[in-house]
Amino acid sequence: MDLGNILHLGIKEIRGLARDPIMMFLILFSFTLQITSSANSASETLNRAPIAIVNEDQSPLSHRLEQAFQPPFFTETRRIGWNEMDRRMDEGLDTFALDIPPDFQSDLLAGKRPEIQLNVDATQMAQAFSGAGYVQSILSAEISEFLEGHRSDPRPPVDLQLRARFNPELNGGWFQAVMGVANSVTLLALILAGAALIREREHGTIEHLLVMPVTPLEIMISKLWSMSLVVILGTLFALVVMCNIVLGIPLQGSLALFMLGTALHLFATAALGIFLATFARSMPQFGIMMILVLLPLQVLSGAQTPRESMPDLVQNIMLIAPNTHYVILSQAVLFRGASLDVVWPQMMWLTGIAAVFFAISLRSFRGFLN
Repeated sequence: MDLGNILHLGIKEIRGLARDPIMMFLILFSFTLQITSSANSASETLNRAPIAIVNEDQSPLSHRLEQAFQPPFFTETRRIGWNEMDRRMDEGLDTFALDIPPDFQSDLLAGKRPEIQLNVDATQMAQAFSGAGYVQSILSAEISEFLEGHRSDPRPPVDLQLRARFNPELNGGWFQAVMGVANSVTLLALILAGAALIREREHGTIEHLLVMPVTPLEIMISKLWSMSLVVILGTLFALVVMCNIVLGIPLQGSLALFMLGTALHLFATAALGIFLATFARSMPQFGIMMILVLLPLQVLSGAQTPRESMPDLVQNIMLIAPNTHYVILSQAVLFRGASLDVVWPQMMWLTGIAAVFFAISLRSFRGFLN
């Protein structure tokens, strides 16, 4: 194996990538706008949920309930007629529609148990789930204060001291942004390595490589190191500039340890990308194969939903996927400040998976060249 050949072939791949505007845009987008959109658009907390109220009682208590729903949890309360409620819910204008029935205050003072109807647009899953609890809590507090003439002591009999570790602001955007970086690493490792091989076939340069004094091993390693270098530089930029400086996300652990795990992950996923590219005849075919492989990898890796909530069979199967261990390593190092003595099992898994994927891909790549 000639290291000079590997160096020059890798530089050729980087130059070819730099002349591809679509790929360059994908890299820039994945490590900039994708990170900020992941942090800001996937809020799991109740924020400015639209609410409308049908006030059929027109009593002091019903007006008091109307004024109880305030930003930032809800938008300004909109009073509507009962004949508008269903139409507005069908059009998606209101997430919550509260119907206060006639004689509500008088029935309440008479000791009866009147009902208030709350309609919830359950297609707004995060807002609907948490918002229904907020509405119930607000209504209970306002009605109790009205009946008793004073606001009760909100302090519970036991004082619970809450200490949020690793995310003191309980900001879900922090998690989404870092996991967005991990997903971008997996995506680009697969696409760039596979596209590099497809590009050789479409441009007709694969025949040039076959007549050169280079081996399939040298060609494959050159594609792996060059595309991995691009992704590593993009990952550093995304973490240091976008996450830490722009979004203000503190990075707790060793950046060098994380980048070592990233390099192992890239070695495995880039080899998988080359393996898929050996079966594709064009970029559209490769794109279809990417969809079939990438979606299960990202959805079932634990980057979007906890692995503990998945069936045991799925958890065991996903142990052979490199990004499963990469997500575990990323969360441990960047959030909890874990050192090598904590994440060494993930390092070993990534090394073993990378070796197996590389051997399989090299064999398929040799068949592709022949």
